[in-house]
Amino acid sequence: MQYGKIPGLNKPIARVVQGSTMIGSDLDETKSFALLDKIYALGGNTIDTAHVYSGGNSERIIGRWLQARGLRDKIVIITKGAAPSADRQRITPFDITADLHDSLVRLKTDHVDLYLLHRDDPSQPVEPIIDILNEHRRAGKILAFGGSNWSHQRIEVANAYALANGLEPFVASSPQYGLAEALGEPWPLCLSISGSTASKAREWYVENQLPVLAWSPLASGFFSGRFTRDNLHTFGDREWDRVCVSTYASEPNFQRLDRATALGSEKGLTAAQIALAFALNQPMNIFAVVGSTNIDTFNANVLASEVQLTPQEMDWLDLKSDSR
Repeated sequence: MQYGKIPGLNKPIARVVQGSTMIGSDLDETKSFALLDKIYALGGNTIDTAHVYSGGNSERIIGRWLQARGLRDKIVIITKGAAPSADRQRITPFDITADLHDSLVRLKTDHVDLYLLHRDDPSQPVEPIIDILNEHRRAGKILAFGGSNWSHQRIEVANAYALANGLEPFVASSPQYGLAEALGEPWPLCLSISGSTASKAREWYVENQLPVLAWSPLASGFFSGRFTRDNLHTFGDREWDRVCVSTYASEPNFQRLDRATALGSEKGLTAAQIALAFALNQPMNIFAVVGSTNIDTFNANVLASEVQLTPQEMDWLDLKSDSR
């Protein structure tokens, strides 16, 4: 396992971060404990969760696992709050505080290592948001904070206010990023920095080296080999399958899949491993948040994080060159 750093945290951060949308939904507590045990044994010390995952059961199961194994000091916990409800936007000091307190109880801890705002509401001023996050940081309830699905422009505004007023800024960002280009939002208010239209955002992240926790770098399973040009009509029951088909099943992305498959065949790797290596070989300060449901998949992702791709291979994979 390779590790990186995030400002404000004194633990190493695994570059392959284990996501947890499946914990408490696809996986019950027994299976979740077994998976987390194996991931930790392989060096996976960083878990990404959220207040809304599995109706709160993701955080609850992770909290019970941390307590049962006595691993709280060894594990980096990233959780997210203030996601919108069906009724309203919730990027307010009240909602941030309420969700954080819920998460602390569920996770059976007195602090979260990295707290991310799950969505943004650009109509809300950044000043009260930065103020309340700093209040919770001073109280020791969070060690560092950032935004998920926040634009780099909004992060700039928030951090300018923080730095001008002697406050702590956002230290990390979690947009969607990967080899496949998203056709639209998989869920409301999601933000992707994949594809040609987001090149300015990626340039900003390269220049500033703000840590990027890229969610869905494997495009919701698009690179698994399960999805082909001819079978898309067969997917419809499972939410993640529907998301994959509606968000990533375009001809340019199938061409990227074809190329990843061909390059993987040459290197003894899967298309998914090549796609993950593509994300982690970017010049951004990047970490990959992956939703491994079994230890073999997690181990394959760890191996992919060690793959070095040449600039020519990177351009070829992303359809920027016809040769490599």
